[in-house]
Amino acid sequence: MAKLRLIHRCTECGASFPKWSGQCSVCTAWNSLVEEVEGPEESRVTLAAGLALVPPGLATPIGDVNPNESDPVPTGIDELDRVLGGGLVPGSVTLLGGEPGIGKSTLLLQLLAGAKGPSLYVTAEESAQQVRLRADRLGAISPHLWLLPEMSLPNIIAAIDKISPSLVVIDSIQTVVDPELGSSPGSVVQVRGCAHRLVQEAKRRNISVVLVGHVTKDGGLAGPRVLEHVVDTVLSFEGERHNALRLMRAAKHRFGPTNELGLFEMTEAGLIGVPDASQLFLTDRRTGVPGSVVVPTIEGQRPLLVELQALTNQVSASVPARRSAQGLDQGRLSMLLAVLERRARISLSAHEVYASVVGGVKLTEPGADLGMCLALVSAVSNIPLPADLVVIGEVGLAGEVRQVGHLARRLNEASRLGFTQAIVPASAPDIQSGCTIRRASTLNEALALAGFTTNG
Repeated sequence: MAKLRLIHRCTECGASFPKWSGQCSVCTAWNSLVEEVEGPEESRVTLAAGLALVPPGLATPIGDVNPNESDPVPTGIDELDRVLGGGLVPGSVTLLGGEPGIGKSTLLLQLLAGAKGPSLYVTAEESAQQVRLRADRLGAISPHLWLLPEMSLPNIIAAIDKISPSLVVIDSIQTVVDPELGSSPGSVVQVRGCAHRLVQEAKRRNISVVLVGHVTKDGGLAGPRVLEHVVDTVLSFEGERHNALRLMRAAKHRFGPTNELGLFEMTEAGLIGVPDASQLFLTDRRTGVPGSVVVPTIEGQRPLLVELQALTNQVSASVPARRSAQGLDQGRLSMLLAVLERRARISLSAHEVYASVVGGVKLTEPGADLGMCLALVSAVSNIPLPADLVVIGEVGLAGEVRQVGHLARRLNEASRLGFTQAIVPASAPDIQSGCTIRRASTLNEALALAGFTTNG
């Protein structure tokens, strides 16, 4: 019997160490070492098994490579196809992560039911009866959909040999076990080894494989970081469990852009795409409330109108003023507060500041800077902004207002939803839209156009 040994492996980079330490010396991650049981032949056997599946490569002139061999196949779910750049590419491996109960299994069951040709759903967490009940509720019963309640990787590969599906879903990769590896399910060795093997099978058979991944308390994908590197696409499924809205983003995509946003609404009949996202985000908006402003943003190729809200609360000098940002970068909020104090002479140091993007959207583009500044001033002065006003612009450290891209598409979307006024950077090009455009070159000018007085 082979002798087993106890090692400590980093969950971030997969490096192994003979003893535990607080920081991984390879990737410098803190508290990432976990105990693993490893056999002396484990790595050699796994590597040999993987290499035996891969045919030898042939060097080809780059002009002779057919670019159309990687054309995506539409999934039939428009919002998913939007994020994937058209659909799933044959031979690709996609990793889908999200919190428990967010709707990952529901989405994938709808995906499998609409697939052309045989598809295989490997459920390693739920029983076949549970999946059947969900399929009945969603109307996802298809004669081409095969269900396999299995955790063993060799048995999964045997089922793929028998069915020859064009699409395979593994739910989830953390529960799949390869008996050749001497570690427990969900360990770094098992997740990494099983993922590598499934990637090799997908490339060899030219089939699409979707892996479901667990997430940590911080919202990141659980397991070794190499899991994200070995797959072709990493999708993030987000949303509040008590809210019907779901958002999908691509953190990595080898076949297309990663800046697209897919929107779904959870209903009794399953997940339904949201074609008019701006209207959905502004449905419950209250006008005439201080600290509220609408900002047109761009997510990939889609213009979105989102509401930014700010709330300030004065505190005593002995209590530290709190800063909270939801859907915004905390550092960006701190920078805008500093610019307001230094350039516009509006101090919020004695106020708690709460800033939020309504609807669960996360804004990363700087085009929302000017809108956030106006919302903060509106909140602290208790003066509401006009209900038909949208604000666009990046704010620099000198207090200047810089232009942003796709301004015409932003303003056209605002005009479609009934907004008639827009504050934009002075350097923005001339645009024909249904909005009355007001231009500002500095933050103080923008505040004056919105009806505020400053000391800057």
